[in-house]
Amino acid sequence: MTRINLLPWRESRRLEKNKEFYVAMGFCLLIAAGIGFGGYKYVEDKANFQAKRNARLNSEIALLAEELKAIAKLEETKSDLLSRMDIIQELQGKRPQIVHTFQEIATRIPDGIYLTSMKQTRENTLELMGLAESNARVSALMRRMDSSDYFTKPVLDSITSEKDSMISTFKLDLQQQVLNDDAEPDDGI
Repeated sequence: MTRINLLPWRESRRLEKNKEFYVAMGFCLLIAAGIGFGGYKYVEDKANFQAKRNARLNSEIALLAEELKAIAKLEETKSDLLSRMDIIQELQGKRPQIVHTFQEIATRIPDGIYLTSMKQTRENTLELMGLAESNARVSALMRRMDSSDYFTKPVLDSITSEKDSMISTFKLDLQQQVLNDDAEPDDGI
């Protein structure tokens, strides 16, 4: 039997197999690195896309916040205008009241009474100050004001007269009633 020494051939075959293994391992590492890099780029792209969406949403939110500020300003202006309109309507409704007040006072004052001042102390309270020839004239004024549909609750605050003079000074408070437009005032003098 011939003896063949296969050791060098095995050695070269092993070196060749090792070389193939390292090439295959390098190729696998290269593919794994490529897949890892591709995955990294994919995730990075998704993150950039989401960051762009977030930036766009933030800019839209900022625009909407500006619009909300403008709307709030408009609402404030609207409420101011509505309150002014209410005040104007209230004043328009009370405009005839002043004329009616003077008319009622002029028709209800008896002879011998002279008014020196008239002022509105509260919303529906009128204060009359004046001179009277006698206390009976002040009583007549109070009765006439009480019989009015426009004035109620006459209250005499003070009445004074000097010893030498026949003239008395008085102070009288009246409550005003707001009449409906339909109601006709009673002139009952």
